[in-house]
Amino acid sequence: MSVILATAGYDHSIRFWEAPSGVNSHTLRFNESQVNCLEITPNKQFLAAGGNPNIRLFEINDAGKHNQGVLTLEGHTSSVTSIGFQRDVRFLYSGSEDGTVKLFDLRSPNFSRSFDCKAPVNSVALHPNQAEIISGDSNGSVKVWDLGSSKCINDLIPDAQPPPSYASGSIEGTPPIVSTYCVQPQRVSIQAVDVSEDGLTCVAASNHADVYIWDPSNIRNFRPLAKFQAHPTGSYLLKAKISPDSRTLVTTSSDRTARLWDISHRSNNTESSNDTNGCKDDLTTESNTKVNTTPDDFIKSHNKQFQPTLTQTLAEHKKFVWDAVFSADSSYLVTASSDHIARLWNLRTGEVVRQYSSHHSAVITCVALNDSPSM
Repeated sequence: MSVILATAGYDHSIRFWEAPSGVNSHTLRFNESQVNCLEITPNKQFLAAGGNPNIRLFEINDAGKHNQGVLTLEGHTSSVTSIGFQRDVRFLYSGSEDGTVKLFDLRSPNFSRSFDCKAPVNSVALHPNQAEIISGDSNGSVKVWDLGSSKCINDLIPDAQPPPSYASGSIEGTPPIVSTYCVQPQRVSIQAVDVSEDGLTCVAASNHADVYIWDPSNIRNFRPLAKFQAHPTGSYLLKAKISPDSRTLVTTSSDRTARLWDISHRSNNTESSNDTNGCKDDLTTESNTKVNTTPDDFIKSHNKQFQPTLTQTLAEHKKFVWDAVFSADSSYLVTASSDHIARLWNLRTGEVVRQYSSHHSAVITCVALNDSPSM
């Protein structure tokens, strides 16, 4: 198969699609829980689905014959929120609400290593050098895990702010939660992390839609580049991903949109990460030491010549946009929404070119796409 496209969600199903026609080619059952995340191996051989609490691996060419999957990865004790594969498919990495990041050798159903984040993990990303994993958690921390030493070598807390007077409900349709008792500053949950393929950009996004951008060239001392609000105040950010060509960031939100941001000019205006001038404002320290900084501190410390530019707002969905994935050439995007529909967008025109709709649940939580040339 030249193009692998799959969606999943709260209806306990994984659906494979013929991308050009929009036909649902076959469907797998994931009976034990909803599906929270999907990932396709670079070689297009396997699809991994993260549920509660296990991860199931399906062989794509024989998915219809092996409806229960070829391998179940066990070890998490709560919902798996984020998964990914090492480039040569030697291991799978995952993050979970149980507060851990785990590595799985795909020759065994049991995890080989576990990293304690001390807070529910919302997102994980593998650095393109294949040597570090970056995690974002509900305690507002972005951690860098060194796979050689199995230690946390960088721990960033990009935002510590006073609690708002209200916060939107975390589940669509729930009323706002009015806060009248909290007086201590609270950390804002990090909802998504990602690293660009060229290794020049690391992104973290909070659930309040604040996006932080660093230069991760020095893995122990990220250099802050920019901070901006990706969606309107009161909306809830759900996903943030960098395109394969490292030029565009997509953010998705409860405001029913996906937004595209131009980050292509960041390397031209960024000083060398070896320059130590102004390091007193940097957000990072080595090992497990944390530096609490305010949003204003972050803005003061980033290079003011770099500011991501909003290039497109994709606004056809009728409910929350939960997930998004780029095509290999970064010219198309697939989004997944609570409105039962996944949409394929042509980013050159901003138009929907195909819709994928047969999920019966109110929420399509995740989408996976691999249209790269066969390996």
